[in-house]
Amino acid sequence: MSVRLRFGALEQAFKVCEETSSTESRSKLFHENVFNEAAMQQALTKDAYKSVLQAIHHGAKIDRKTADQIAEAMKGWALSKRATHYTHWFQPLTGTTAEKHDAFFEPLENGRAMERFSGEQLVQQEPDASSFPSGGIRNTFEARGYTAWDPTSPAFIYGATLCIPTVFVSYTGEALDNKTPLLRALHAIDESATAVAKYFDKSVSKVNASLGWEQEYFLIDKELVKSRPDLLITGRTLIGHSPAKGQQLDDHYFGSIPSRAMGFMRDIEEQSLRLGIPVKTRHNEVAPNQFELAPVYEEANLAVDHNSLLMDVMEKVADKHGFKVLFHEKPFAGINGSGKHNNWSLATDTGVNLLSPGPTPMRNLQFLTFFINTIKAVHEYEELLRASIASAGNDHRLGANEAPPAIMSVFIGEQLTHVLDELEGVSEGKLSPEEKTDLKLNVVGKIPEILRDNTDRNRTSPFAFTGNKFEFRAVGSDLNCAKPMTVLNTMVAKQLTDFKKQVDKLIDEKGLKKDEAIFNVLREYIKSSKKIRFEGDGYSDNWVKEAKKRGLSNNIDTPSAFAVYSQQSTIDLYEEMKVLSAIELAARKEVELEEYTMKIQIEGRVLGDIAYNHIIPAALKYQSLLLENCANMKEVFGAGFKEHCEFQLEVITKISERIGVMKTEVDQMIEERKKANKIVDAEKRAVAYCKKVKSHFDSIRYQSDKLEQLVKDEMWPFAKYRELLFTN
Repeated sequence: MSVRLRFGALEQAFKVCEETSSTESRSKLFHENVFNEAAMQQALTKDAYKSVLQAIHHGAKIDRKTADQIAEAMKGWALSKRATHYTHWFQPLTGTTAEKHDAFFEPLENGRAMERFSGEQLVQQEPDASSFPSGGIRNTFEARGYTAWDPTSPAFIYGATLCIPTVFVSYTGEALDNKTPLLRALHAIDESATAVAKYFDKSVSKVNASLGWEQEYFLIDKELVKSRPDLLITGRTLIGHSPAKGQQLDDHYFGSIPSRAMGFMRDIEEQSLRLGIPVKTRHNEVAPNQFELAPVYEEANLAVDHNSLLMDVMEKVADKHGFKVLFHEKPFAGINGSGKHNNWSLATDTGVNLLSPGPTPMRNLQFLTFFINTIKAVHEYEELLRASIASAGNDHRLGANEAPPAIMSVFIGEQLTHVLDELEGVSEGKLSPEEKTDLKLNVVGKIPEILRDNTDRNRTSPFAFTGNKFEFRAVGSDLNCAKPMTVLNTMVAKQLTDFKKQVDKLIDEKGLKKDEAIFNVLREYIKSSKKIRFEGDGYSDNWVKEAKKRGLSNNIDTPSAFAVYSQQSTIDLYEEMKVLSAIELAARKEVELEEYTMKIQIEGRVLGDIAYNHIIPAALKYQSLLLENCANMKEVFGAGFKEHCEFQLEVITKISERIGVMKTEVDQMIEERKKANKIVDAEKRAVAYCKKVKSHFDSIRYQSDKLEQLVKDEMWPFAKYRELLFTN
């Protein structure tokens, strides 16, 4: 029987909404539960505070004595907020967050006790973390893994626990998490971008990568989700016939937010602000019961931590409001999936956005330098960029008419394309005074005016320039932002390093002036990276053909995308930039392939269970009801009963046919799964699951969806799309 939401449940949900709505201004809530610089300044001595700032902004080490002072101050602050425990909060290769809580409480002699938290406990711990995936870096019986404090991301209180953001590394120093390579990549981009920025401003001493993510998600009533084993276990519907009304009227998009959803949003925003997450934007998305939340831009490492924390908070708050929040990239077939657009830029410590032009030709040349180098980096490492957002869930979304295709390309708009075309025609070598004047006045000088009214974006582009930043639109909603941010910052850091070498060589060996050398190198980059730029419809078949002609990759599934990890160019990139060693990179490939395989395996098992234990029995039960009806009709009408049972007999036949095909497909899927499980090589096993096991999913679903249309509504065992998507 289909699950129906009871009035009492709705009434309770509205009650929760009212209870959780705060009357405090949002600005007063901000950072309430964060041990930020303001809190540290109040709690620490001047020397200790200065030491922390040096660690945050310049990577300086904190000595043991200072660490003890910080820990004591942090403990006092946490206890004043009624915290009872502390934890090292880290991000293992599962893609989620992890924590082990220890109490401040420590017993003493004579039955006494005290609260204790030392600098040693703050700086480093050894959690029992042997079961986290490591890709063979360590064995279960060699379980040592260390968490180490990341002072660039402030500690916070969640519930009654002081959470200390940390990295997670092995006994021998290899990264076992997503934060460690991200921090290394951010250090690399800082060094390379600062060196290039000094061409334009000698006072620049640091460059930070910034990130603004846009989190899309679905809110589904949790009682309805409980009736769906597929949603409950895999996060997406493996079966389900499309409702008569979906999103075709576009009436949900930016519409009035439903009351229950609004209650959830208010609650999540208040909790987020207390945790220092600067959430600002909320709105309905395109699909029914789909929404979006977005913050103000932050430094990339902090933004990644905040997104990971937010997803955890959202799940807990959703449960309190009677919802299940879905982060899967494609929870409903035929309905828009969810992404997590990553808006990325670079900013100097002097307050300049390097991807934004300014009032002077020099500022605009600086903009062009970082703009063109980013395009060049995408051109050189487009396969790696694709791999950074690959997952079993995102495979369903990419190219599905609401997300960019799997082909990586860059959109910059017609006006900036015209600017690059003009720069491409710059003379090689030294520039005449006339050429310099023309460039400054008619090309470089007009960039701010061009961008002011031309910041539209191509919705089908995976990597689009949107005025003062690049928007990486292909990132999936369930992904840890650290993965694409590590890749993007690493490859741009490498590109800027190469750029500076080439410019310096032209200055030293050919005697070119700085501006001339920069123009010469940029001109060559424009030419060599031209094929990665695309302004048209990314969904069209013509683009697939054109991209192939240009030599661009089109890795439509995750196992294909991950092949780039084994390429020597990828290994060289990571090792040169000191982001990942060859061992760490190989381990990550192993972990991600295994994760992909496990997700497809789980989906296959759930689908088989649904077919055998739910769909087929429900169909047979309804078929029996029809057969009983026909038998009764025969008793009444005798030999002429068929004339009166034409509809029933037709449905009976169709049910038998659908059940037969479904059973065959399920049996074949199970056999392919057994074969795949015997494959030792992780890459070959993932390919087998992708090509042989998953290939049966759509045909099983097709038969189930046809049966859903045949079987009596009250006898269908699961909540249907119309209930899942239109109950709020």
